[in-house]
Amino acid sequence: MSVKVTEITKRYGKQLALDNVSITIEKGQIVGLLGPNGAGKSTLMKIISCFIPPTSGSASVEGFDVIENSMEVRRLVGYLPEHNPLYLDMYVREYLGFIAGLHLLKGNDAKKRIDEMIEWTGLTIEAHKKIGALSKGYRQRVGLAQALMHDPNVLILDEPTSGLDPNQLIEIRNLIKELGREKTILLSTHIMQEVEALCDRVIIINKGIVVADDKTENLKKARSENVLIVEFDTQINHRQLQKILKLKEVRLVEGNKYILETSNSQNDIRQELMRWAIDNKINIQSMLQEAISIEEAFQRLTKT
Repeated sequence: MSVKVTEITKRYGKQLALDNVSITIEKGQIVGLLGPNGAGKSTLMKIISCFIPPTSGSASVEGFDVIENSMEVRRLVGYLPEHNPLYLDMYVREYLGFIAGLHLLKGNDAKKRIDEMIEWTGLTIEAHKKIGALSKGYRQRVGLAQALMHDPNVLILDEPTSGLDPNQLIEIRNLIKELGREKTILLSTHIMQEVEALCDRVIIINKGIVVADDKTENLKKARSENVLIVEFDTQINHRQLQKILKLKEVRLVEGNKYILETSNSQNDIRQELMRWAIDNKINIQSMLQEAISIEEAFQRLTKT
């Protein structure tokens, strides 16, 4: 077990940021942590990274408790926070040298590792500049380089591609994917295409509670199984249909085409729908399950 979080609760005064959250992440997984602003994502990442303590519950990284063995956890974790804290008056190579020193890298070992980080993160042409002179995208690269400096087993990345242009985005995604072959990666992002491109698994938090935790493909499938797109040969009494079939929602798309949503993906309404149509002398022109994206699954799980 690479990361284990057990019944973590975090309060800031009267505000409940995390409510009895439990997750486990295996080595070699790239896990997407999703949720609306204020859902508790950054709070969870900070607890795992030893930046803040939980109010109750426990968390560990490769068996080391984040409270009792915080120094061991810090050696194992590389952390890129959402608001990337950098020394803007330092040059890129100088700053990375400073980070290497914090991790007790010296001499040729430090120089070799700095060179590797500059090349891996695409900083070669900017390495001679002050960090304050860099674009936001290149500052993100510097932040990623510092998170990787000590070759951690676990990477925690809070909005790692924020501010990158499309070309940089692809490069950093490829780097994260390559790192995911050897490391455990927990990343938070609002870019749903990034989740689909990178993540083996998705955890969705809403109002401090885990509302979904599954493989990416399973999540998309589970959320699509309770939605049918049906076209009738005439307009229907959708309130009557909703009541009879105990549907969560019926929405008119266009013409005589409707979206029917059940409250339970295990509740297959197709046979009941056919019987209802026959009893009411209505023809069903087409019927198909809706294919949804991670973004749509996210919206359904987090909308209030």
